[in-house]
Amino acid sequence: MKTGAKARAAARLAAVQALYQFEMEATRLPQLLDEFHRHRLGAEIEDDQYIDADVAFFDDLVKGALARRDEIDGRLSEKLATGWRIERLDRTMLQILRAGAYELMARADVPTPTVITEYVDVAHAFFDEREAKFVNGVLDAVARAVR
Repeated sequence: MKTGAKARAAARLAAVQALYQFEMEATRLPQLLDEFHRHRLGAEIEDDQYIDADVAFFDDLVKGALARRDEIDGRLSEKLATGWRIERLDRTMLQILRAGAYELMARADVPTPTVITEYVDVAHAFFDEREAKFVNGVLDAVARAVR
């Protein structure tokens, strides 16, 4: 099993993708994890070689974010600007924030700056700088509340 910064970064990106798939398709959790384990993590897709992910870390992020989704969404809702509701967020953005919030809440072994920086990097994979700054601001506010 791979560990280290790159393997964890790959696990975070894959976790956001898995959470998105769960949200959009309601794929059962065991099936979802199995699909990612067999076909996505460290796989080659359309000539792109994906970095081997830390599978145990990936599993924890996905399972934990789903198990604590209501609690996480409550935390996120508290940190959104007045007039904004979690339902208004882009679905991908919401999964980035859920995974990041879960990691801040449950993974005290990972330093706060690392968590925030990693999810800002994930946001850059999908969005422009403005949205990445939004991720930074919301996760920073969550971190202040939970750490």
